[in-house]
Amino acid sequence: MALLSMISLALLVFYFSVTLHEAQSEEFIFEGFINENERRILLDRASVLKPSGALRLTNKTKNAIGHGFYFKPIQMFSSTSPNATSFSTYFVFSIVPPASGQGGYGLAFAIAPTYQIAGAAAGHHLGLFNESNEGNKLNHIFAVEFDTVKGFNEPKDSNGNHVGININSMDSKTSRPAGYTDINNTQKEDEIDMHKGDPIQAWVDYNGVSKIVNVTIGPMWQQKPVKPLLQHSVDLTSVVKEIMYVGFSAATGDTPASSHYILGWSFSTTGAAPPLNLSRLPIPPADKDSSSFQFSLIALIVALCVVTVLLSGVLLFFKLYKRMRQFETLEDWELECPHRFRYRDLYTATKGFKDTEIIGVGGFGTVYKAVMPSTGNEVAVKKITRNSIQGLKEFVAEIESLGRLRHKNLVNLQGWCKKKNDLLLVYDYIPNGSLDSLLFHPKNDSVLSWEQRFNIVKGIAAGLMYLHEEWEQVVIHRDIKSSNVLIDAEMNGRLGDFGLARLYDHGINSHTTNVVGTIGYIAPELARTGKASTNSDVFAYGVLLLEVATGRRPIESGQFILVDWVMECQQMGRILDAVDSMLGSSYVEEDMKLVLELGLLCSHQRAEARPSIRQVTRYLNGDEKLPSVENWGSIDSSRLSEINARLMQLRSIEMTSTSYNSSSNRFMSTNSIDAGR
Repeated sequence: MALLSMISLALLVFYFSVTLHEAQSEEFIFEGFINENERRILLDRASVLKPSGALRLTNKTKNAIGHGFYFKPIQMFSSTSPNATSFSTYFVFSIVPPASGQGGYGLAFAIAPTYQIAGAAAGHHLGLFNESNEGNKLNHIFAVEFDTVKGFNEPKDSNGNHVGININSMDSKTSRPAGYTDINNTQKEDEIDMHKGDPIQAWVDYNGVSKIVNVTIGPMWQQKPVKPLLQHSVDLTSVVKEIMYVGFSAATGDTPASSHYILGWSFSTTGAAPPLNLSRLPIPPADKDSSSFQFSLIALIVALCVVTVLLSGVLLFFKLYKRMRQFETLEDWELECPHRFRYRDLYTATKGFKDTEIIGVGGFGTVYKAVMPSTGNEVAVKKITRNSIQGLKEFVAEIESLGRLRHKNLVNLQGWCKKKNDLLLVYDYIPNGSLDSLLFHPKNDSVLSWEQRFNIVKGIAAGLMYLHEEWEQVVIHRDIKSSNVLIDAEMNGRLGDFGLARLYDHGINSHTTNVVGTIGYIAPELARTGKASTNSDVFAYGVLLLEVATGRRPIESGQFILVDWVMECQQMGRILDAVDSMLGSSYVEEDMKLVLELGLLCSHQRAEARPSIRQVTRYLNGDEKLPSVENWGSIDSSRLSEINARLMQLRSIEMTSTSYNSSSNRFMSTNSIDAGR
């Protein structure tokens, strides 16, 4: 019996370890945050100091908040696992006080549903919560705070120098003054003053089986203490969501502010976090003050003033001349978008914009493959044809919208360049080209498999949900189509080309009233009223679903309209007749039928009958069953045909009231240049 019990225990441990491994496997290390590392951190009101590479969460601004999260979300548990994923993280931080007085507040390692925590407050809330949601279980935030100011539940005699474990609240589940046990004397605990500016090591380890989290800190250049400072029992599956972001948050208050830095960071879900080479970590800048230093500084200033008086005329002339030149060439939006590339670097990277480097031609310009001379990184450079006001408008629109968006299913805009009439946008290089080219012009007769197609449309739905519901503003793309979906090296779909995108605040209807888009993807109400909405984006996405499933374009010669044709197949009870013949029988019938019927539902004539993009993602992920449509004829394909026929008629009129680019099939009325957002 004893042997049988041991075998059962071993099998149980093996089951948990395998299940946890299947739920998540992620490991990374940052020894400083410059170059490639900076691109793998999502920054929100934080920055990376150059050239040291320290991640600065806050500077000395009062009531400031800063976030820095790993760019990829982490799967914390799965439907097949009863336990949260075990994880281990190791980081080095520094809290640099102001030159005089007591600063504040502190920083926290956090596991949160998003890397942009909307509405979070500064001060004691450390950029994680606010007065209204303090203690709310819907926050889904687990945090370990390193605070230097007395918190809500700190003893009256405490100086605030403490570490705490927090769940959905700044009222810590457990907390202790910052300290560590010496490796040679585990009975003695030495205090650590976290507010001196010295680098401090920290370890946070969570065991998904025993459901225990340990927090350990120690001074720089010493081994990890054997005894943790804090230990707390918590089942993270009751706190966090399945998919979460990991990173750091910091905040200052009304008092003189401290600066909060992360110098190095490693993380693992497969064992202990990788060790950091402490000698390679950046050193945080000091902020020291003394009366002698001030006196010396004043004396130096007086001496320099004497020299300055003699040269003031010449210096003033050159300063005013330089400022006049700068503001003659820079517009307001240029001053707000700092990621500017030098023209000569892009010219060199594209080999002088040589024709052999062209990888695509769109409605407003040409896309070149480029290799940056300074880093050797591959990028894509879009050179916009500035032959109209619309060309400049698309350029500015992409910078203002895509420049701040960050999602794994969106094309990342790295920066821009403007020199005279040359307008250039720099993106991540996406090696597999567009979905349009893979569907209709495959290389070496390579056909996209159904598994790949299904994964691509699910990814684009996730990207659209981020645009419509999860970002700080609502983003209407207005030009969703297969040629604007790019396929990365892992065959994931990434939505690009935000030249027609419009932004507005949540809860406010869009004021855009112009017909823009691509023939075949334009929603009926958009053709009638010109008013774009998230519903019109869903319509275009529905057409994209049908395009991927059938392998046919939305509109073909001979007045063929894809939506009408698939509707006819559905009404005859033979919807699978519309499946792309190139797939043969190599597809999952249930998933194929789901995509075809969801495509019809999304392209419903009535906007209010279409599902939201959140509902779409739930249907595609199998979280919710697609509702049965009793009367598919209510879509009124005859009315849709009439509208598409009208758009095709407008397409042929190029001389008077419309502008149409045949290379991209993009359509815009002459009134489509909006006055603003």
